[in-house]
Amino acid sequence: WEQSNSHTSPTLCFSVMPPNANSKNETEVQHDFMWVYTEEPHKTRREEIMKKYPQVKKLFGYDPNTKYSVTALVLMQFAFGIYLKDQLWSPLYFVVAYVFGATANHALFLAIHELSHNLGFKNKDHNRMFGMFANLPIGLPYSVAFKGYHMEHHRYQGTDGIDTDVPTRLEGLLFTNALTKTLFCFFQILFYALRPMAVRRQTFTLHHAINWVFQFTIMYLLVSTFGWGPYIYLLTSSFLAGSLHPCAGHFIAEHYVFVEGYETYSYYGPLNKLAYNVGYHNEHHDFPFIPGSRLPQLTAMAPEYYKDLPQVKSWPGTIWNYIVLPNISPFSRVKRPAPKDL
Repeated sequence: WEQSNSHTSPTLCFSVMPPNANSKNETEVQHDFMWVYTEEPHKTRREEIMKKYPQVKKLFGYDPNTKYSVTALVLMQFAFGIYLKDQLWSPLYFVVAYVFGATANHALFLAIHELSHNLGFKNKDHNRMFGMFANLPIGLPYSVAFKGYHMEHHRYQGTDGIDTDVPTRLEGLLFTNALTKTLFCFFQILFYALRPMAVRRQTFTLHHAINWVFQFTIMYLLVSTFGWGPYIYLLTSSFLAGSLHPCAGHFIAEHYVFVEGYETYSYYGPLNKLAYNVGYHNEHHDFPFIPGSRLPQLTAMAPEYYKDLPQVKSWPGTIWNYIVLPNISPFSRVKRPAPKDL
């Protein structure tokens, strides 16, 4: 942990070191969420930046290069799956699935995130359709459902019963010590997949149906042609991508409260190159219509709005701190009461 030279706020450094006095009380165990009755901070900051730097609008719009990186990742995953189809559970299989497969599928998680904001193509329908293509190596259909849940996460950040990114009260009660929090991190992808259905079910639409039919048709063709090996590889890659994987630290780093008074954190390290710059998370929430590739330009354009905010120095270190610090748990999230008209 390190202290910023600025007098305004601390800079958070996730490491194996315990937190200093600027962080939350490291021995205080939480028994409820951090309830607030104020608006999320991103709208106000966005308005200030747009007023001070009107040229920020030049960063808006889609990134035409996204389709090329996504296509490469999809083809790579299918190639690895077919190559390893007869080597299930071998040492080589696990090395490739963890080092390459999980990293690739994690990148595809974030590519689908970009596409949910219509940042891959000018046309909204093209983004939706390409999101289904990016979804293929994940193994199970989720791109259409993710868009709906994620838009609510932005619009109603931390709102009770709406923002499904926030853990449930049951999770907060169950995962309270190092052992149970390790289990939470190991199975983290399952909680992110199942929690939305328990908290806020979506209406099943034609787009959901197309996502499901397309996904399982391609998976059927894959299995009928090459056997179950490639499909199991894809599912293994997805599980590992959201488990104890260095990149998976971003799930915790983005909004878990490690410093009192701050509910969103940015990470500016090298793993952003594998994750469409999702680490620039304050910037992303301030301007969700700027593609990840241009978020560093936003930081450089308006440094006074970001340089003094708490920053995550390590995604793997975030996982470590989440597990070992008794004051950090699923309850370490900001929550807002749901509006009466929703």
